[in-house]
Amino acid sequence: MEAKIMNNVPESIVIIEPKKGLFQLDLKGIWQHRELLYFLVWRDLKVRYKQTIIGIGWAVLQPLISMIIFTLIFGELAKIPSDGLPYSIFVYSALLPWNYFASALQRCVASVVGDASLISKVYFPRLILPLASTVSGLTDFLASLVLLLGMMAYYGIGVSWSVLMLPLFLVLAVSTALAVGLWLSALNVRYRDVGYTIPFIVQIWMYASPIVYPVSMIPQKYRFFYSLNPMAGVIEGFRWALLGKQSPVFSVMAISAAVVLLLVTGGVIFFRNMEKTFADVV
Repeated sequence: MEAKIMNNVPESIVIIEPKKGLFQLDLKGIWQHRELLYFLVWRDLKVRYKQTIIGIGWAVLQPLISMIIFTLIFGELAKIPSDGLPYSIFVYSALLPWNYFASALQRCVASVVGDASLISKVYFPRLILPLASTVSGLTDFLASLVLLLGMMAYYGIGVSWSVLMLPLFLVLAVSTALAVGLWLSALNVRYRDVGYTIPFIVQIWMYASPIVYPVSMIPQKYRFFYSLNPMAGVIEGFRWALLGKQSPVFSVMAISAAVVLLLVTGGVIFFRNMEKTFADVV
């Protein structure tokens, strides 16, 4: 910032220049605009449940209905194993992180295009938009978690020391949604086809994740390639942390976590380099 005197009136001139360097997260800028982040999260929550009858109850109803359908089809008819757990608990514990990931990803991809008018009028770290879309979904996650705890109490399933690891796997789920969302939201600005493909991608990804079946059903020779799906480690971690699932496949968790780290790193670099053209293209 520099100041100059013009007609005896001090004028502050703010010069905004792009950051130099390949990896520039601009944490200082995000912290300075933290109130904007809070406002965007609050706006998302208000718009999502505005003029609804049951409000946040939709966050519980959606995974509950999916759990009932999956239990009837895959648990009762197909007789798919559930690692010794009640099938409804087995499925719901996976739907908990999956529904968060799917909804957060869809909001994250649409975040930049959805706030086009804001981007073209004022400067702020564009990374705040996908970050706010990812964070706002945590309220739905917490509401769904309450129902799972009630189901665990009904089936007499207690929590063990592994529940202390739940925040770690929650961070992993948030990071997965943000990582994929950064790549696709930046691409969605230039290629709007990306937004139309998200429901299709999410549907295929769901069946490629261990939601209705356990990881133990995957043949050992394919286990490494299956672990490259970051949600495989997230779901396996949630089941172990919440239900005390015996003998979790830690190798799947480790590989998935490494993939998420790479996706986040690459996503930030890609998004930061693409954001220079957002105002012109969007």
